[in-house]
Amino acid sequence: MNQDRQAALEQALKQIERQFGKGAIMKLGEQVDRKVSVVPSGSLALDIALGVGGYPRGRIVEIYGPESSGKTTVALHAIAEVQKRGGQAAFIDAEHALDPIYAQKLGVNIDELLLSQPDTGEQGASRFRISA
Repeated sequence: MNQDRQAALEQALKQIERQFGKGAIMKLGEQVDRKVSVVPSGSLALDIALGVGGYPRGRIVEIYGPESSGKTTVALHAIAEVQKRGGQAAFIDAEHALDPIYAQKLGVNIDELLLSQPDTGEQGASRFRISA
């Protein structure tokens, strides 16, 4: 890569880090400090797969997968763990299908849960970006 392109890349990386924080972008081969504050998922296998021992605190976590694959159950377990530790959690229910009774059975305090039921997932994410 020529020097001008390298300088432009370095400048762009610095700008991303200023805007989003250290570690927001990096080269895959770099050694990074992976000590981040986490909330355990409740599943040792998932905590290991996440690479840091759980869900990183203070981050938006998206759970993606096919229909009926357990996404809502995983999300509700995460919410219960956050609430157990005194944190605040939000659930974006783009499918308008959250069952509060099931959530309570998994340990979610529904009285404290922030809920958005937007027309689209993007709309819901925008709402929480504004409040964060």
